[in-house]
Amino acid sequence: MANHRHQPVRTCVACRQEAGKGELIRLVRRPDGGVALDSTGRAPGRGAYLHASLECIERARKRRSLNRALGTNVQPEVWSELIPSPSP
Repeated sequence: MANHRHQPVRTCVACRQEAGKGELIRLVRRPDGGVALDSTGRAPGRGAYLHASLECIERARKRRSLNRALGTNVQPEVWSELIPSPSP
């Protein structure tokens, strides 16, 4: 019998779909009130999860759902980091 490891499930703040923690991007509110991408998934602070798709990123920006989840305004630099750059 195989030993199956439990994978945490999180909810995307934009589309409200559940997904494995590894499939989502985590953003965290830093102690200074700023927002940063959390590539490790373990940074301290209030976190929120978002699918890496352009559709979810734009939905979160338009509806301000990421701002509400983190309790602060997300800076424009963070949004530009989230949006995947077009391939040449």
